[in-house]
Amino acid sequence: MKRILLVIAVLSLAVITQQLAFAESAPQEGPAFTVARLVIAGSIEDREPVGIVDAFSSSTEKVYCFLEATDIAEDTTVSFVWYAGNTRMADITLPIKQGARWRTYSSKKLGGLKENWRVELQDAAGQVMKIVEFTVE
Repeated sequence: MKRILLVIAVLSLAVITQQLAFAESAPQEGPAFTVARLVIAGSIEDREPVGIVDAFSSSTEKVYCFLEATDIAEDTTVSFVWYAGNTRMADITLPIKQGARWRTYSSKKLGGLKENWRVELQDAAGQVMKIVEFTVE
């Protein structure tokens, strides 16, 4: 009986050691792309942000969150999650294609809501990559 328990203990230890070695040697996945620019702008012209500021008048109808992604390893998605204060206002998911550079943007109608706003840029797994903040006064 003691011999059987000893064999089970040795085999268990061998399995645990092998799993730990595999976990340490597994490649660590990095981000699917690099955030080169994430800005809030009053408009988009020729695929570029125009009027980049961090404060808008309450009479501003719509603002844009512009993303320039680089070093995109594979096709993926990105989410622009808009918050007014702590209230989630919108969640917009857009594609990002594999390659050296990709530009995209999301827009939000403000509805005159005076508040501290933020946009969280999330990767396909829902991890926050970057946050940009602005104010509506």
